[in-house]
Amino acid sequence: MKIYDWPTGPYPARVRIALAEKNLLSGVEFVPVNLWKGEQRKADFLAKNYSGTLPVLELEDGTCLAECTAITVYLDALVGEPTLTGRTPLEKGVIHMMTKRAEIEMLDAISVYFHNATPGLGPDVERDQNREWGLRQRDRALRGMHYFDAVLRKQPFIAGDAFSMADIAVIGGFIFASAVKLPVPQECEALLA
Repeated sequence: MKIYDWPTGPYPARVRIALAEKNLLSGVEFVPVNLWKGEQRKADFLAKNYSGTLPVLELEDGTCLAECTAITVYLDALVGEPTLTGRTPLEKGVIHMMTKRAEIEMLDAISVYFHNATPGLGPDVERDQNREWGLRQRDRALRGMHYFDAVLRKQPFIAGDAFSMADIAVIGGFIFASAVKLPVPQECEALLA
């Protein structure tokens, strides 16, 4: 397997965490795609992933899977334990729901903030920035942090009693928040723990 990623990227970190949890890191070749130089927007990369996003998993037969959730589902089916996407229909549903919430309320919101209300990846990569929209998404991310703090005050993990893909998505949010210097509010004690 090959993983096209950028070592400090929050979305690629999600797949690296899943690979580590599944004990698969040693069997993966990591191919860096330099976000700061806009390599994800070059034709050869877009042929692998039309969206121009990272990470991308390329299988031996040339099949490419993009999107963290899709890659994690594939890895979970490839190696059973530990299960990151759930065992029962209810677990699977709750994990997917909470993963999507983590993406919308933290990761994607922080991404929009980064790309619109900060210099982002720089003028050679960033195109049409909208500072007001970026700041609104920053506020959304902060609300999301409060939401996940409330969740963790009631249960040990984001989607219930076991570590899952949803927790990995929130960790990705932490990585992105740290990179853009957006601190988790101190009152979010359960989330910070």
